[in-house]
Amino acid sequence: MNRSKSGANLPTLRSHNAALLLDLLRVAGEPGISRLELAERTGLTPQAVSKITARLRADGLAAEAGHRASTGGKPRTVLRLVPDAGYAVGLHLDRDELTVVLVDLAGAVAASRTAPLDFGAPADEVLTTAADAVAAVRGAGAGTAERGGDVLGVGVAVPGPLDHRGGVLHRVTGFPQWDGYPLRDALAARTGLPVVVDKDTNAAALGLALHAAGTGDFAYLHLGTGLGAGLVLGGALHRGVRTGAGEFGHQTVQLDGPVCGCGGRGCIEALCLAAVARGDVAEAARVLGTGAANLVGLLDIDRVVLGGRTVAADPEPYVRGVRAVIDERARRGGPDTPVPVTVARGGDRPVAEGAAQLVLAPLFGRVGSADTGERGARLG
Repeated sequence: MNRSKSGANLPTLRSHNAALLLDLLRVAGEPGISRLELAERTGLTPQAVSKITARLRADGLAAEAGHRASTGGKPRTVLRLVPDAGYAVGLHLDRDELTVVLVDLAGAVAASRTAPLDFGAPADEVLTTAADAVAAVRGAGAGTAERGGDVLGVGVAVPGPLDHRGGVLHRVTGFPQWDGYPLRDALAARTGLPVVVDKDTNAAALGLALHAAGTGDFAYLHLGTGLGAGLVLGGALHRGVRTGAGEFGHQTVQLDGPVCGCGGRGCIEALCLAAVARGDVAEAARVLGTGAANLVGLLDIDRVVLGGRTVAADPEPYVRGVRAVIDERARRGGPDTPVPVTVARGGDRPVAEGAAQLVLAPLFGRVGSADTGERGARLG
């Protein structure tokens, strides 16, 4: 993650073990967890746990949450995460709309804003709008943040393709003028905060994997102004070697189909958006289901999660339609067990909240460094 000279002031976590304990505190929530349980779940010695948790308390990241009855001896002290010890901004730059949220360490939203956005405007104008939105949400949450910690950084979710390691955009479908634009560094300079950039679908998948119930491999399919996928495979957010994985909308399903914004023909995005535009939800769901069934067959994923404003406007037909295509494919030799199809509630909101997790997840040992060649966010 790019770090500017100002912004995050929390002491840097000094070890992988500290991140493990902080993550267990996050998962435990308000009820908290005892030092003995932390030792049992991590394999660390009680002495090591005591030393690390003392440092976390000194740094303001952990606090006592009462006591729990013991089977022998004195009651156990329970520790919890201090959610307002730090905050992150999540920023979703869509083709026609901007959503920005301020979230605490536990992922709770302290403030949010939504505004129109013309992603086709000159880059400097878009950057000014984005920086103003970050300032606005920080100001809206100022009362909350002043009682707690600093804003640690800004996570930005944008349409792909892009290079998330360098924070540089590539040829966003329909907006080739962004090719090569250093969004991460430019926004960091405007806001004075560390910035990390990723695709909108990756951000949403990361947020869902960290906070939604259930484990296993899944695909998040986002249908809004475009169509893309975020993939969680083998317990990791799968970005691919060139961080180009998830360009779901540009798989060809009709060789002589209509021209897509990417320059190809018969892309699933073009067919799906055309059906949406003419009000044919059943056809849009069928096309989306065709792509989803391809993913299920190719990757043997455990579940499919639908999201985006278009799905949110009428979720049930999309769930039924996608499930019907997947089930039909299964009857012709697909997976033996049903593949659940669910909806991520909130329309585009999970993308902005997931963008904030791009900043927060490393604190909990959940994201590999972009410079190490690791393939994504380790979630298990």
